Amino acid sequence: MSRIIKSINRDVIKRTAQRCRERDIIIPTFAQQRDPSLIPESIRKKLKGVGLWDVNPINLFRITWKNDVATGLFGGVNCLEVPREITGVRARVIGLVGKYFPTGAHKVGAAFGCLVPRLVSGEFDPTVHRAVWPSTGNYCRGGAFDCALLNCTAVAILPEEMSQERFSWLREIGAEVIATPGCESNVKEIYDKCWELRNDKRNVIFNQFDEFGNPIWHYQVTGPAIQEVFESLNDTNLRAAAYVSATGSAGTIAAGDYLRKLHPHIRVVASEALQCPTLYLNGFGGHRIEGIGDKHVPWVHNVRNTDAVAAVDDEDCMRLLRLFNEPAGREFLKTINVPGDAAAQLPLLGISSIGNLLASIKTARYYELGERDVIFTIFTDSMELYESRVKEQRDQKGAYGQVQAARDYEAGLAHMRDDWFRELDYRGRKQVHNLKYYTWVEQQGKTYEEILAQWDPEYWRELFEDEVGYFDQLIGEFNEEVGIK
Repeated sequence: MSRIIKSINRDVIKRTAQRCRERDIIIPTFAQQRDPSLIPESIRKKLKGVGLWDVNPINLFRITWKNDVATGLFGGVNCLEVPREITGVRARVIGLVGKYFPTGAHKVGAAFGCLVPRLVSGEFDPTVHRAVWPSTGNYCRGGAFDCALLNCTAVAILPEEMSQERFSWLREIGAEVIATPGCESNVKEIYDKCWELRNDKRNVIFNQFDEFGNPIWHYQVTGPAIQEVFESLNDTNLRAAAYVSATGSAGTIAAGDYLRKLHPHIRVVASEALQCPTLYLNGFGGHRIEGIGDKHVPWVHNVRNTDAVAAVDDEDCMRLLRLFNEPAGREFLKTINVPGDAAAQLPLLGISSIGNLLASIKTARYYELGERDVIFTIFTDSMELYESRVKEQRDQKGAYGQVQAARDYEAGLAHMRDDWFRELDYRGRKQVHNLKYYTWVEQQGKTYEEILAQWDPEYWRELFEDEVGYFDQLIGEFNEEVGIK
């Protein structure tokens, strides 16, 4: 019996299948998102004439790391290796690129993982329910995209200080937008709004911070994608030394659970903002690294599998945002021998991606990693979502020249050290895990018994490995009900 799907509602499934039949919607399985070679040829033919960001049901099959923008079909995993001229460390740093997902960010996968199991089981009825997406940015974009395909109402909740690109896109796609007080780290205010919305039974809350479909998607899809990149390096001397991920909703970091099965000695490192050092110091505060909400430990975070925490200064992220994207910054990078093709790829890194890059550098320095070591991380989204932030920096600090570029390189990269890096022993992990109690048991209605159960590794293994087979079975049965070939 599934621990996530609590009931099967056949009447709702029939109504939803009818809606999908009318809108020509076929739902991909998790297995197909992990391995697009399993996608039927009839689907592939339709994909060729559809743009990557088009609000078209066929783009559900592009919720994968393997989109080939040149052909419109699929290829290898989209990734970028950041050259040593930028990182300054001997270890190789490789990030999976999120720009080439529909919506331009990998969070659309997490939204799929939360919504679809409820959809194909009949727990969510798009003819009646409104899907509520509490988020600090990209997750509600993914949810709004899915809802637009189903022609049902999406309610996006995000802090009012997020980038204007996020708000504009959400309104354009037809989502109802609720801006809560504060910045990136004001997640409690989002939860309070969710409790208010629960009073209306039409609202179904898809809270990425406690929905296990989020980390299951990353365990099943992101983890194997990273392993595929590692194998493609085709060098038996290399070691998968570390996996670095901003905690945010703690979905993406679950790929580390998958990687540890294959690489028992890999270090799984959580990154967060120094200005809000929740895991690092039980701390609080506001920061500018959009996409990594803080001041609590997500319910879906398997803390026992986290080896260390790297706290990154948001000022360093904003410095590098300009260095990587201003013309003078690009010119400066040439003077330190950064290859031109590598410099041209740097706009693939948005603000939280830069944070992950800096945390990777800290990881390499702390563990004294060498040429044989490979660090994997996630470049969640690209500069396309942050153009307004560059303009804000320009307005606040003036035009960007070579002198400022040199300063930003020295401060943000060349002098990056292993300070604000905390290695977690057994008691340290238990301490972070125990922080869940105050948010989830005292405030959000979780049980004391389940927070104790979460300390057992088998709790997570069952969730991450056993549920997905049932999900794919339900998706297959639902597609049969829809009847589109």
